[in-house]
Order: sequence, then structure tokens, then C-alpha cells
Amino acid sequence: MQKSLAVHRVDPLIVEAWVMGWALSRRTPAPTALPIGFRVDVGLPQQKVRYVLPEFQPEVVADLASRIHTPWTFIKVCTEPRAIAKILPQTWTVQAPVFLMTAALAGNECSRGEPVLSKEYAVRVFDEGPIIRVQVEDAAGDIAASGQCALDGESCIFDQIITHESHRRRGLGSAVMTLLSDEAVARGKTQGILVATTDGLALYSAIGWTVHSPVTSAVIIPAGESAAGQ
Repeated sequence: MQKSLAVHRVDPLIVEAWVMGWALSRRTPAPTALPIGFRVDVGLPQQKVRYVLPEFQPEVVADLASRIHTPWTFIKVCTEPRAIAKILPQTWTVQAPVFLMTAALAGNECSRGEPVLSKEYAVRVFDEGPIIRVQVEDAAGDIAASGQCALDGESCIFDQIITHESHRRRGLGSAVMTLLSDEAVARGKTQGILVATTDGLALYSAIGWTVHSPVTSAVIIPAGESAAGQ
């Protein structure tokens, strides 16, 4: 993994597309461009604001963190946790890294036509303009897997790809990715972007995605509370 990360230089345009697509997918206000990156006013109880910085500049990150005191504010930087942990005030908690990944959609492993699923599953695709949603339902009509993507420029930003625990290891996650990719390609999108957890790396790597950069979050968590993955 370290060898893979070393050959990639963080492209600010990829980060910008991810931020714009994430905000579109989550239906938040449009991100605000800053000299150092982006601010997204998310407005959720455990994620009020998120700052996203494409470049890790220690003095910039330290200065930004020193001026923020509002709980549930996140700073996300394209770097590894050890770099962030050294410079933040003690009020900040550094989370495990996630991974910004990219793929060329046309001809990719994740874009190979209709996926083959067991007869117990049915697929529903929802076209919501700039957002495409996919649901895989079991025989009882319950959602077994789901995901969505936001279309922005030439990019497709994949988000909230979920397979429920009792339906895992049946190819549903790959099926959701294939369906979303094919819909994006049909709309002229050429580049896929997503952020994967450590658990998701194997799935996405197996279908042709590559790591562009680690992304590390730091957050102010009120005393006595804990944060889920953001």
C-alpha cells in the first residue's frame, strides 16, 4: 500500500470534484472555495462543518485548527494520520484514515454491463437528475445493498455504497458499483471518484480502482461523546 501511495501526487481538481460531488450527493449547501481548500456547511448534529484541504501544509492546518472551537467541526486533509497528530491542539481527535480513489469508468472492471445476481434479488435504479441511486432488494422487499453517485462535470462521485451484513459476500457491492458506473458512462462521465474505508479497499481495488491519496480527518468531540465514521 505504501508503494501505491508514493507514486500518486494529490491532484487538487480530483479533490475539488470529490468535495463538490459529496455535497451534491448529501444535499448540503454548495461548498465554499477557500484559499486553502473548501468549507462545507453540513449542518448535522455530529458534523456541523467540514473543511477539506487538498495539500498538507503543517502551518496552515495548525493555524486553522487553533481558530476553531465549535464541536463537531471536521478538518480533512490529504495526508496520513501521523502527520496531522503532531500539530493539532489537544481538543482535536484524529480519526483513522480513509482513501481517495479514482477509476477511468469506460472499460473498467466496474463497468461491464448488467451484473448477474441471484434470483432472490431485484434491482431498482432511481434517476434523480444529478444523482443516481441504486437499490438491491431481497425477496421480502427489504434493501440488501444500496449506493448512489453524483454527476459533476466529467466526474461521477460514488457515495454511501452499503451492503447489509446478512447479504455480504454475494457480489452485491460489486453489482451496485457496476450499475452506477454504467449509468454514469451512459451520461458521458469518464472519471469515477470515491472515498473508501480500509474495509472497502479490497472491493474497490478488485474492480479496477486505485488509491490517489489517504485522507485523514480530525474533529472536535464534546467530552463524553464519541464519533462514528464520517
